[in-house]
Amino acid sequence: MGEWIGVLIALVSSSLGGTAAAVTRYLVGSGDPLTLSILRWGIGFLCVLPVALALRVRWPARADWPGVAFLGFCLYGLFFVFYNLAMSYTTAARASLALSTLPLQTMIVGALLGIERLTARKTIGVTIAVLGVFAALASGLAEAPEGAWRGELIMAGAVLCMAFYNVFSRPFIQRSSALGFLAVGMGSGALALILAGLLTGRLEVLASFGPAQWYAGIYLGVAGGALAFILWVMALQRASPTRVATTMTVNPIAAALLAQQLVGEAITLDLLLGLVAVFAGIWIATSEGRKRPWLGPHREAPPR
Repeated sequence: MGEWIGVLIALVSSSLGGTAAAVTRYLVGSGDPLTLSILRWGIGFLCVLPVALALRVRWPARADWPGVAFLGFCLYGLFFVFYNLAMSYTTAARASLALSTLPLQTMIVGALLGIERLTARKTIGVTIAVLGVFAALASGLAEAPEGAWRGELIMAGAVLCMAFYNVFSRPFIQRSSALGFLAVGMGSGALALILAGLLTGRLEVLASFGPAQWYAGIYLGVAGGALAFILWVMALQRASPTRVATTMTVNPIAAALLAQQLVGEAITLDLLLGLVAVFAGIWIATSEGRKRPWLGPHREAPPR
């Protein structure tokens, strides 16, 4: 039951992430990848930190801070700069489909590191979902923006950062708390981004934003940053990395629906067919009964 609760929480998080993809696509003409990352995670951290302090969460142990900070830098710093760069080349829906390779990459990373055991059902489910992604991207290439393949390739490569984050984060979360882990990691990423923005002068771009851009940016930071990732680490606390990552495949439909309204991106037949395969894969991968709880690299049982 706890595993299913984790999957449901991750589905909500992934849906919010899809809307954030559409908002990013809307903002990409007003700011560069670094500026949009500063906006998203600067606002996100300003939301997460007061909540963590008010709730008096359990913070990571001093010995864990370097690891938590490094994971935060990899995800909120490196990954999302490449994420925003990918959005400048292709549509929100297609970029989100490329992002949906996360389950496959998480599964492979977890298996190679001996952290998560693969089962036949889980492998089949994730494979079906990812094949649906690739089929949708390939069949819709003629209608995609020129050079869209660059954005999708950047996104698929950058997803490796998030795959490692998913696999390595759970032991840190279990030794502290989901919100404490998130605050330290997001703060590390936001600090690195702000320093980079100061050194390159990119923070000045924010001064040119009008009310519409700021409203979109605030949504990006609050819903697509703070809320989405509070839910994401809560899901990782309750379910295995691959099952949590598999929910990322609902990201494209949320992205497509909102991007249609914000920037007029069409919802194509190939996208819909790809999503059918994606949902089938989610059901197969997450409906397997478990004989025992998933244990992390230190073999710690989830908190009760």
